[in-house]
Amino acid sequence: MTETISAEVGPGGATTVPAHMFYEIVRKLPEGTQIVIEASGDRAVLTIRAGRSRFTLQTLPESDFPDLAAGDMTHTFKVAAADLKRLIDKTQFAISTEETRYYLNGIYLHTAGTAKSPTLRGVATDGHRLAQFELPLPAGASGMPGIIVPRKTVAEMQRLIEDNDAEVTVELSQGKIRFRLAETVLTSKLIDGTFPDYVRVIPVGNDKKLTVDKKAFEQAVDRVSTVSSERGRAVKLSLSNGKLMLSVTNPDSGSATEEIEVEYGSEPLDIGFNSRYLLDIAAQLEGEAAVLKLADPGSPTLIQDRDTKGALYVLMPMRV
Repeated sequence: MTETISAEVGPGGATTVPAHMFYEIVRKLPEGTQIVIEASGDRAVLTIRAGRSRFTLQTLPESDFPDLAAGDMTHTFKVAAADLKRLIDKTQFAISTEETRYYLNGIYLHTAGTAKSPTLRGVATDGHRLAQFELPLPAGASGMPGIIVPRKTVAEMQRLIEDNDAEVTVELSQGKIRFRLAETVLTSKLIDGTFPDYVRVIPVGNDKKLTVDKKAFEQAVDRVSTVSSERGRAVKLSLSNGKLMLSVTNPDSGSATEEIEVEYGSEPLDIGFNSRYLLDIAAQLEGEAAVLKLADPGSPTLIQDRDTKGALYVLMPMRV
């Protein structure tokens, strides 16, 4: 990542310093302090002076710093920071942290949709849940390769565009991606792997439809899951005509139940889910109502926002 700031500069030059130590030194200086940075003649030592404080850091040659800027980018497009932030927010929580399945350790960014309505789609999954969000395809993104943006890069980009309404320029190739935002440039390698055929796990024939007030559902799940075990976190959903009973049983601590009114007219159904996964998905729903499309206790459930388009979630059930 590169950042450009204003400064009074004498003779030009470049060197490298330990990033975390340099950051900690600057962070701990009094606010508003004037900082003077000087490199020795052979650039082996960097001196930092501020007020009565003085620090020296060992450096490495500029040539030792990896150059990620080299190489051509095959596609360039622009996207509003707010749109990119929504895509990240709606999918990031489902990124896998299991290092052995490295190809799931990021957001799969690719083109989708139809010829008349092409989209830029982001997908993340950890094998237990899947999150998908798409927005209209930006000009210049057509024909881009499907890429997997690493989890750390996603988190850093999310931090950079927080509360930012600027436009982000995205440049990418088969192996790298670069984000340009004002004076900041973030360049990253991509995950070298093949994202699984996620479309196969998105259910299309689930015929049992549950519509529930999103806030009431989220709060009820949160309440009953208080007694769930840290390891299991299972919550049972018992559906009947117009009613949803949420229940948790933990042999070590106790049990909890709560009933809420819902829109449901199919045959009774009992199904279990990881309560934390349910809460993660509910937190991303923007409208007043959530729609769950179910099949049976052993099949994945499709979850969508009733009023807001663009996002969908798939959640695998648990045995309860």
